[in-house]
Amino acid sequence: MKRMEFPHKAPEGFKYETDQFSKTVIRIWIRNYNHEFVGCSEPYPKSVWGFFCQRTKQFKAPIHKDKIGKIVKPEDTTPYSAMQLNLNPLMSAFQ
Repeated sequence: MKRMEFPHKAPEGFKYETDQFSKTVIRIWIRNYNHEFVGCSEPYPKSVWGFFCQRTKQFKAPIHKDKIGKIVKPEDTTPYSAMQLNLNPLMSAFQ
């Protein structure tokens, strides 16, 4: 099987991890090594960057860690998340 072409390099202090979410979907995590949590099961926090469908070769935004959202273009994502910003015209003027 061909490897997915991931559109970003991990920011400094972060690392990407993957796991098999379902038969055809890979879940992509981003782990933050800049902050350590004491007393947790995992010392470094992680969150879902997004999902990759192996069948259609498309990235999808996360709703949360167990729910897949809409299809996103790789160029519209950031190194931190595949979630799309929903900005009004005024907010987008300051981006």
